[in-house]
Amino acid sequence: MSLTKGLQIEGLKYAKAILDTVRRMSADTLGVTRQGYSELETDVLHYLQGLGRDLDLEIHCDDAGNVWMTLPGRDRSLPALVSGSHVDSVPQGGNYDGLAGVTAALTVAWWMRRHQFQPERDYTVLMMRCEESSFFGKAYVGSLGMMGRLTPADLLLRHRTQDITLGQSISSCGLDANALTTGKPVIDLEKFGSFIELHIEQGPTLTSNEDVRVGVVTGIRGNVRHKNVVCHGETAHSGAVNKEFRHDAVMATATLIHRLENAWQAWLDKGEDLVVTVGVIRTSATAAISVIPGEVSFTIDMRSLSADTCERFHALMLQEAEKIEKERGVRFVFDKELYTAPGEVDQALSDRLYAAAEANQIPCMRLPSGAGHDAAVIGAAGIPVAMIFVANQNGSHNPHEEMQMKDFMTGVDLLWQTVRTFD
Repeated sequence: MSLTKGLQIEGLKYAKAILDTVRRMSADTLGVTRQGYSELETDVLHYLQGLGRDLDLEIHCDDAGNVWMTLPGRDRSLPALVSGSHVDSVPQGGNYDGLAGVTAALTVAWWMRRHQFQPERDYTVLMMRCEESSFFGKAYVGSLGMMGRLTPADLLLRHRTQDITLGQSISSCGLDANALTTGKPVIDLEKFGSFIELHIEQGPTLTSNEDVRVGVVTGIRGNVRHKNVVCHGETAHSGAVNKEFRHDAVMATATLIHRLENAWQAWLDKGEDLVVTVGVIRTSATAAISVIPGEVSFTIDMRSLSADTCERFHALMLQEAEKIEKERGVRFVFDKELYTAPGEVDQALSDRLYAAAEANQIPCMRLPSGAGHDAAVIGAAGIPVAMIFVANQNGSHNPHEEMQMKDFMTGVDLLWQTVRTFD
């Protein structure tokens, strides 16, 4: 039996045991809930550290609470090849978002120990805390804290349902939250050579393809967002005002959204990478079936691998809004736009992944990530990063994630082949 085929078969049992155990530990009424910097997240990390001890890995926690488990290489002067992801989840979410990447990295370490394979450089499994923004409204807390990039204002963010701040939650885990706001990393970046994050795809591209079930990520889309745009029109009686006298906020908003969708398609036809979402639309509290709406609020989210594309589409939106104001006698008020820069992957490291797929006859495609990941934070610190996507059914951030273990093990195989040939 070849090592690759053996990993696919023997490694599956090891990986599935991890995924099933953590699912049981964090089961909710629907899906799983693993809040970042909670007692449960700590318990999950302790369980995973136990697996690391079974493999005789060197284990330590950084000052942000992230866990590093290292299989020593032959030349320990070389910076480590690191793989992993986050262990937390959204409320009542799926089991694989984040955990799949940790499990993949651990399975590769288990496989190396099983076959007495010692890499040239250290191979490290990284398990990060609190990537999701659901509980405190702040994403990538563990990785940002690792880089010293949290702010004092971040620590004051309050939990969505409990009377506790993010800083207090971090401190409850025995950590000094203020030490994560200095602007200086709490780890030695010189020892952090490169980072590969395996993650479920949170869209339908791979799962819609019968032949290609894993992908190499080309980049992580940045975004321009408005969390609250208000269209002010004029409230009036629905039966008493003819069309030419109306200043209907709903119709004006619908016109803007329709024009943006048409422009989006035109930009896609030109080859630009872009996704546009209006995720929330609300009329005022006094809205009624017999009332012409005088106020509508909505959100807008524009994402692209190109910051320039996002900025130009945002400018187009403002121009269209101004035209509609004149046409319909309404007024659009935009809150301050929020910018997130695109996350770049390292081309050479991504090419290594793709070359490993080709060399081992693993069907693979290149595709962008529409969601954010810890890899973007690590890459922004100057560490070469790359990502492997695995097909996943039923989307993500919901309890119905349904990653198939066969697809997962194909992703694990790609990670192993990359580690095996890295030096």
